[in-house]
Amino acid sequence: MDDALLHAPLVSPTTALSAAAPVSAAEAARLQALPPAEYWLEIARELNWMTPPEVALEGSFGDFSYFRGGTMNVSVNCLDRHDPQTVALHYEREDGRSETWSYGELTDAVARFAACLQDLGVTKGDRVGIYLSNCPEAFVAIQACYRIGAIYSVIFAGFSASAVRDRLDDAQPKVVVCTDATLRRGKVVPLKATLDDARSGIHSIEAVIVARRIDPQAVLNTDEHDFHTLLNAQTRRADPLPMEANEPGFIIYTSGTTSKPKGLVHSGVGFLVGTYANVKWALNLRPEDTYWCTADVGWLTFPIFALVGGLAQGATHVIYEGSIDTPTPERPYQMIEKYGVTKIFTAPTALRMLRRAGDAALSSHDLGTLQLIALVGEPLDPETWHWTQETLGGGRIFVNNTYGQTETGTAWASSMVGLTPTRPGACGQPLPGYRAQVVREDGSHAEPGELGYLTLTEPFPCLARTVWGDHERYHSVYLSEYPGKYAASDAALFDQDGQLWVTGRVDDVMNVAGHRIGTMEMEAALITHPAVSEAAVVARPDPIKGMVPVAFVVPRAGTVGSAELEQQLSDAIVKGVGSIARPARVIVVGTLPRTRSGKIMRRLLRDLLESGEVKGDLTSLENPDAIEVVRGEIAG
Repeated sequence: MDDALLHAPLVSPTTALSAAAPVSAAEAARLQALPPAEYWLEIARELNWMTPPEVALEGSFGDFSYFRGGTMNVSVNCLDRHDPQTVALHYEREDGRSETWSYGELTDAVARFAACLQDLGVTKGDRVGIYLSNCPEAFVAIQACYRIGAIYSVIFAGFSASAVRDRLDDAQPKVVVCTDATLRRGKVVPLKATLDDARSGIHSIEAVIVARRIDPQAVLNTDEHDFHTLLNAQTRRADPLPMEANEPGFIIYTSGTTSKPKGLVHSGVGFLVGTYANVKWALNLRPEDTYWCTADVGWLTFPIFALVGGLAQGATHVIYEGSIDTPTPERPYQMIEKYGVTKIFTAPTALRMLRRAGDAALSSHDLGTLQLIALVGEPLDPETWHWTQETLGGGRIFVNNTYGQTETGTAWASSMVGLTPTRPGACGQPLPGYRAQVVREDGSHAEPGELGYLTLTEPFPCLARTVWGDHERYHSVYLSEYPGKYAASDAALFDQDGQLWVTGRVDDVMNVAGHRIGTMEMEAALITHPAVSEAAVVARPDPIKGMVPVAFVVPRAGTVGSAELEQQLSDAIVKGVGSIARPARVIVVGTLPRTRSGKIMRRLLRDLLESGEVKGDLTSLENPDAIEVVRGEIAG
């Protein structure tokens, strides 16, 4: 990577965040130094247990347990133990619909909906499909599953019928909870109709519960129930079931490329312990905070930082249904100002989207309550980091870039907010309880500054335990490449201060004439050009050099592509990375294929470069029209 990035000054926590830090610097250092098993046992005791654990880790990767014999209930820790008068949720939708729920109201609804599920025959270990948008019913349904020990499986609201079917067919749920529809950029997305197509022939489904949020008169079939009719008629409150710490809590599917999606199984209690600690350190979320996680409920970021880890801290949550830049790019700033948001968890793509819209939208809104923006999802370029801190945050906020995966169940690399520094573009350091190592291809330890393969060397409670129904696949994907370690399949390095830099998937590291180059540093160099809004760099096979980089660039509004601009951008990469990284082509495009969560789908760009066709799973692609746009620019 560019030495200038790796040696940029460390940024210390703000005075306000330091004053509110959850522990002293000395205590943070003590926790960081503890052996992981001791740390997790200590942090777990901050939660409410029915049977407190006496042991921490037993076993090793592939067959381990944490807190064996300890029992608790996730919903009790997320809901019952908080002040019932505190606002739990401020909900808004694109069209202006809004609701406010207190912790007391949410706890009551969860307990009664859990009783509704029991009345429909759902018992401990049964699966419940959750096909919902970012709405209060998602909080109710998921926490109700935790309350009675049902294993829930969240299905992303943007999936096609075939993708929904794959997940239902694998999990075999007894009940599915859905909304009739949701809104996305002003358009109605028909979830119930999609579910109707997807569930045909899946005989495990005995009932469907529909929250009619768009059309109150939507017609229901004979085995379908209205969510609110059931809930309003229910007077019984289900008791919270004691759950052993290693029993499965939920299944979440990762999108496949050529094979079927993997149903990752997380322990309910282990996930709670991990996310509780994650939110404590990465956000220092407190009951007095008003906090907005912009992720979709269908991606694990939302359960980690809102539905479970966020609620466990007792803060007031803002949830938004739809695209956050709809109806106008000012909407996020309106939300921050209206609710007095103090902390935000979002993705780098969302910040780049706001930056692309221009700074004028900021000028008429008071964002003075904002203290922290934390990020996860993809590499963060330093240019966006500085814009966020200086322009959006007025120079007074802390920007905490983090790193984690669906498999790890937390963003385990992060600044400890208020306690440890960060470096623009880096992902902080491994939090207490995690042990990470960057290795070379042969498994040997990589030196600081050396790009290699990211691994984790010790288990932790929130790590996925298996692939649903296919433990052999879990072993082969995650544990076989570097025996005794979990392989993240991401390229990374640690700098001289121990800051983690994740440059992308291993596939995004290219070997150009014997030099290993990560795409992130090339993209960061492109973003520094004033004409560039977004950039993606991928590798193309080359008969002489092995691989060569090709850059795709989305220009800022008002910028027109030209040969001169392409040359400038090529030179920007050379200046930022070196002549070995000069791209074979710079392709200026109006849009790039991306997931609904905003990630650029770089593998589709590689497919289009190599063959002109795209392969693999397209269910998470939000803008299919981008494929033809990119194909045309490649050909042109």
